[in-house]
Amino acid sequence: MASSAQPPAATGDGGPDGESLAGGGEAFGDRSLSQGLSVLVGLGLCVTMLGLGCAVELGQLGQQLRRPVGLLLALLGQFVAMPLLAFLLALIFALDEVAAVAVLLCGCCPGGNLSNLMSVLVDGDMNLSIIMTASSTLLALFLMPLCLWIYSRHWINTAVVQLLPLGAVSLTLGSTLLPIGLGVLIRYRHPRAADLLVKISLWSLLVTLVILFILTGTMLGPDLLAHIPASVYAIAVLMPLAGYALGYGLATVFKMPPHCRRTVSLETGCQNVQLCTAILKLTFPPELIGGMYMFPLLYALFQSAEAGLFVLVYKMYGRDSYKQDTLGEEEDTDISYKKLKEEEVADTSYGTVTTEEHNSIQMEPTQTAL
Repeated sequence: MASSAQPPAATGDGGPDGESLAGGGEAFGDRSLSQGLSVLVGLGLCVTMLGLGCAVELGQLGQQLRRPVGLLLALLGQFVAMPLLAFLLALIFALDEVAAVAVLLCGCCPGGNLSNLMSVLVDGDMNLSIIMTASSTLLALFLMPLCLWIYSRHWINTAVVQLLPLGAVSLTLGSTLLPIGLGVLIRYRHPRAADLLVKISLWSLLVTLVILFILTGTMLGPDLLAHIPASVYAIAVLMPLAGYALGYGLATVFKMPPHCRRTVSLETGCQNVQLCTAILKLTFPPELIGGMYMFPLLYALFQSAEAGLFVLVYKMYGRDSYKQDTLGEEEDTDISYKKLKEEEVADTSYGTVTTEEHNSIQMEPTQTAL
């Protein structure tokens, strides 16, 4: 393990990509900046998990557990499809061990809160979206370290994989259970406060990512682009796009309605990049995270842009059909009601029944114009 104590030397053998990714790590070695980023990432993750807990209602959770379709889709999408996709992309683009670990970490993460917001914008199933996000977060406590262990075998002889702190990953995931549980309790006792916290968590997600981009760019300086190879940019573009497609296909296999397909699609492609950033920042030595640290930020940028395009296309072309389907259902109900009223009128057209004193009943003929 003596060689493992020299991270910069260990990452220098990965070829051009490895050198570029390892470069810039010295900037993250600044203790004050590193500690500041650690605090920011930790607080951002706590607020995000608190907002996720505030979005979960116990009644809906019980219904989903009785019919665990959302749980099953979260399992297949987040811990079967996405880790396998990350592994295949790392092999196809021949990534070195540093970049591969970053991609695998992002691929093995649970779903993120961005999918909940996007599901609202595409008229998706919000209950399904929230349950999938919460379920994948809880499942990640056991399945994320398992997936990382399985898919990192290809790079097992490299120092960075030998440094992969699976125990620390589990500890970081376990620490997210407290804010989630607190959020569920707030939702149960103070629903209005929970609604406010959900909005705050969504804004904190955006603000935290923007701050991280600015601070990272400042620390790495003008050489930022030189530290990241084109293959990593390509994966950051392709991975969320492929995730959206896989999610939609998975929901189609389960024969789900269109609005649920859109929901599952967004849930599968949107990863919890704040959790990925926290794991990279809090569990790896600062000298190693220079290049790795940027991948979840790039993924967040492209997953948001592509989800935004998804929403734009739906608003332009898909929403009309959604409204027509909804109106069609309402029209069918109205027609049935009108027919029922007409039948009632037809039944009483021959006469009306009136009651008089002494409980007598008379039939009064109705005059009909000839």
